[in-house]
Amino acid sequence: MYSYNEFDESYVRGRVAQFREQVSRRIDGSLTEDEFKPLRLMNGLYLQLHAYMLRVAVPYGTLNSIQMRQLATIAERWDKGYGHFTTRQNIQFNWPRLRDVPDMLDALADVGMHAIQTSGNCIRNVTADHFAGAAADEIEDPRPTAELLRQWSTDHPEFTYLPRKFKIAITGSPNDRAVTKAHDIGLRMVRNEAGEPGYEVIVGGGLGRTPMVGHVVRDFLPKADLLPYLEAVLSVYNLSGRRDNKYKARIKILVHETGAEKLKAQIETAFETIRSELTGPDAELVAAIEAAFAPPDFDNTRSVAFEEAVAADPLLRSFVETNVAEHKNPAYGIVTVSLKPVGGTPGDASAEQMRVLADLAERYGHDELRVSHEQNIILP
Repeated sequence: MYSYNEFDESYVRGRVAQFREQVSRRIDGSLTEDEFKPLRLMNGLYLQLHAYMLRVAVPYGTLNSIQMRQLATIAERWDKGYGHFTTRQNIQFNWPRLRDVPDMLDALADVGMHAIQTSGNCIRNVTADHFAGAAADEIEDPRPTAELLRQWSTDHPEFTYLPRKFKIAITGSPNDRAVTKAHDIGLRMVRNEAGEPGYEVIVGGGLGRTPMVGHVVRDFLPKADLLPYLEAVLSVYNLSGRRDNKYKARIKILVHETGAEKLKAQIETAFETIRSELTGPDAELVAAIEAAFAPPDFDNTRSVAFEEAVAADPLLRSFVETNVAEHKNPAYGIVTVSLKPVGGTPGDASAEQMRVLADLAERYGHDELRVSHEQNIILP
């Protein structure tokens, strides 16, 4: 699992201090709501009917036990004792008071978390297959690419004010658990005939009031070309996307109005120019990111007691059949913990439940949890 370096920590702390000053100015009336709105949106803060809502980024849906416990503490101290896990692998707090938000952001920064780019017309949190790195059907672990995209997209100088929000998802499996075809850009890890790894690139998917399935614009993109190609897609969208009507400003509308083949040609033209100016990512950076996602030390001992318990208990057997997926290590399983109680809100978890999940991850899940697109929690 990737951990923040000194630059990440300094950047996040600086943003918190900056927003604390902006909140003070809003409270004392120095800033109007219209002036404050773009500032709060850059920090994940929405104003809803009855209260503010803070959306916290969970990059590619991955948390450790310390972070999960901190989310529980934040829910108790500054909200109503629960958080809401979303379909894009983030968590939302729905009842914070404005004056408390800077303290919430400071508490998040203490454990390497933030709310930057969880709202606004920018590149949003990069999501991934919630079984990534553990799935038996995986061609390659997509998490290093997701982390590379997180670093590339954070505070990108050209793509901070896009026509509309922009969402990227990636999967390393032929089973599209990341819903790549319903994102502005979907990336599916593939191999070419020579066995070299790369990406199938899908553009123009989305849900909302105008649901559309994305179009494949590249069957195979070499790994080294990923960032220049994404720069090309976003540059074309930034220049040509509509800004007169927010309901028609997503890239899916641009694809629909321009035509997939014509837009693909525009992307390829931009790509040729950008590739000559922008090389691929630094090799040392890529190596450091990949090292952060090295597999944990597995205990390959077969669990006879577990097999006997499954055979003897029909309820446990039913749970295993529905909630345990095949792991790439045969001695392990990927466990889904449902956050869908009967009569409850899907994705809601109390502070107590978060702490229990953290304890389970620490004891049984190599200290790692995932947020799924179905708003459940995964122990990989």
